[in-house]
Amino acid sequence: MAELEVGQHCGVADCRQLDFLPFVCDGCSGVFCLQHKSRDAHGCSEVNIRNNSVKPDQHRSYPCSYKDCNGKELLPVLCPYCEKHFCLRHRHQSDHECEKLDTPKPRMAATQQLVKHIVDSKKSEEAKSKKRKGAKNSETEAKVALMKLKMHACGEKSLPQTERIYFQVFLPKGNKEKSKPMFFCSKWSIGKVVDFAASLASLKNDNNKSTSQKLRLCHTASGKALPFEHTLETWLSDKDYPLYNGGNIILEYLDNDVLFIEDTESYFS
Repeated sequence: MAELEVGQHCGVADCRQLDFLPFVCDGCSGVFCLQHKSRDAHGCSEVNIRNNSVKPDQHRSYPCSYKDCNGKELLPVLCPYCEKHFCLRHRHQSDHECEKLDTPKPRMAATQQLVKHIVDSKKSEEAKSKKRKGAKNSETEAKVALMKLKMHACGEKSLPQTERIYFQVFLPKGNKEKSKPMFFCSKWSIGKVVDFAASLASLKNDNNKSTSQKLRLCHTASGKALPFEHTLETWLSDKDYPLYNGGNIILEYLDNDVLFIEDTESYFS
């Protein structure tokens, strides 16, 4: 009677054991016994090829420079002021305690000075008086709107009630949704508020890229784009143009050299 051809011999030269239930390696496709089924046990050639082809790449990740942070990013996230790498969580000046927090770039300082001169030249005593009266009305309106906002606003539920600041956020022109009620932490930087609001409203946010436009948070009264490094509570206590808990705020895409919105009333009509 002919011998039945059942099972296969182990592919390891020093073994060659006949195994009735052999294992096929998913790397080198070889046939092996139970003892040599793992890649390490039979010295899989595929593992060696991968180990030789994968070499350490020092540029594949960028560690965060902030103290005690182990975060890494696959793409460089550079602070334009101190020029150090940071993770997305610490990319804003106030979040990584930037050593040059109070030293804006010369070009930006010159632009801000020019804009300030243009804005100041357009103001008159009558306009200033009118805006002061409008600020009082805005504060009263915000107090009335606050109760309604608290019932419908979206935000981080873990935030303590004492730290929550509510706004009716008017979204960029062209967006399907005109506005959305949201709340933020009073201690957050403006940059973090923008990122969180963009996430809640599903807006495109390329603020960490060198693009022609940035998503900015703008004051409804002055139209000014609030600096990313400032904190929200700073503007809540501003003497000239304060933000109000329960008030309105505008999100809009602006070019890098544009620091304010001229026609804020068009967002509310």
